[in-house]
Amino acid sequence: MDHAELTTEQVLKRDIPWETYMMTKLITGSDLQLLRRYDNKAESYRAQLLDDDGVAYIRVFVNILRDIFKEETVEYILALIDEMLTANPKRARLFHDKSLANEDTYEPFLRLLWKGNWFIQEKSCKILALVVSGRPKTHESILANGGASNSKSKVTTIDDVLKGLVEWLCAQLKKPSHPSRAAPSAVSCLAVLLKEPVVRSSFVQADGVKLLIPLISPASTQQSIQLLYETCLCIWLLSYYEPAIEYLATSRTLPRLVDVVRSSTKEKVVRVVVLTFRNLLSKGTFGAQMVDLGLLQTVQSLKTQAWSDEDLLEALDLLEEGLKVNIKKLSSFEKYKQEVLLGHLDWSPMHKDTIFWRENINSFEENDFQILRVLITILDTSNDARALAVACYDLSQFIQYHPAGRVIVTDLKAKERVMKLMNHENAEVTKNALLCIQRLFLGAKYASFLQV
Repeated sequence: MDHAELTTEQVLKRDIPWETYMMTKLITGSDLQLLRRYDNKAESYRAQLLDDDGVAYIRVFVNILRDIFKEETVEYILALIDEMLTANPKRARLFHDKSLANEDTYEPFLRLLWKGNWFIQEKSCKILALVVSGRPKTHESILANGGASNSKSKVTTIDDVLKGLVEWLCAQLKKPSHPSRAAPSAVSCLAVLLKEPVVRSSFVQADGVKLLIPLISPASTQQSIQLLYETCLCIWLLSYYEPAIEYLATSRTLPRLVDVVRSSTKEKVVRVVVLTFRNLLSKGTFGAQMVDLGLLQTVQSLKTQAWSDEDLLEALDLLEEGLKVNIKKLSSFEKYKQEVLLGHLDWSPMHKDTIFWRENINSFEENDFQILRVLITILDTSNDARALAVACYDLSQFIQYHPAGRVIVTDLKAKERVMKLMNHENAEVTKNALLCIQRLFLGAKYASFLQV
């Protein structure tokens, strides 16, 4: 049979020749006893054995994977471990028992990720993800399961495992080992592992985020809905990590997520996408992008539907409120932008409004600092003293509120133009030109002390 299509149930029907392994000293007599008590027994009976002697079973299973290379036996042991963890994920803690301190429990699974057939790879990945996630956080250790660091043999560290997993998962998303199951398996494991800060960092460094983007698309079949949900869950987990957010901002992630939330009827999909929007709303230009994509109307439409999840209902309320604030901000900036582009600068309230500058400072970066460039052009070309004064003041505000304001204004060659205006015949112009130069030389640290 094709190993790629094997199921756990089929594998567990096999009769493994444990006695032969004992005679060849690949397992011990006590190993044989444990295996015979466990083999082909009812789930409730196995559960009791694991409750009573779980660590001993983990030791036997890991030893077999380390010492026996016959494919059918490796598959069988992986199927047993998969079955016991699926029935109760908390059993992953057994792998971290202190009595296993000197056992390299991760090594066999990490090795099998790359050397086995698809069944073996898939099970090894799933088991590793569950076991890593089940390690005790209170005794965080660089070693696989809290083992002694003075052990003579090299022990597989948590970092080794996490990096190995990320490498394998990215490889599956780039070039799947199985045509239909590789991507769902990889994404499912990522949805578990991306809770780990180290994995988020490794995944972004491996350029993994771009491999998830094509998977964000409306789904219809049950299988594709689950893949979509777990992909969106990965994006949500990444939305807590700044380097990942920077990548999401420059990709087609947001429009794809909006398409998904508009077309999906599955509450868990809608929930995780809406929670992602809520996380991203205040980051960079995401708020403006969401407004441009008409997300407010979508959110208002979603609010009319009968959802049962309280987190989703709360997130929809917060998202609606945040989008309305963004629309208000955008409209005030649009008004300001129009004023600058037309060259009709006057002392309207927004020029001295600290809230306007704090909320809109990132908008000045649009179109390669277009508005800033126009303000500098006004200094060169306008004969209107009021427009010159306001332009100088606005440049000084940009220097104060933008973290790189001084550098940007200097790079745009504004200093020379403003300095010329310090000798202008109009007192209002000279006053604001002086303020601008002071802020340019002193920087944001002292800028707040300079008042007009």
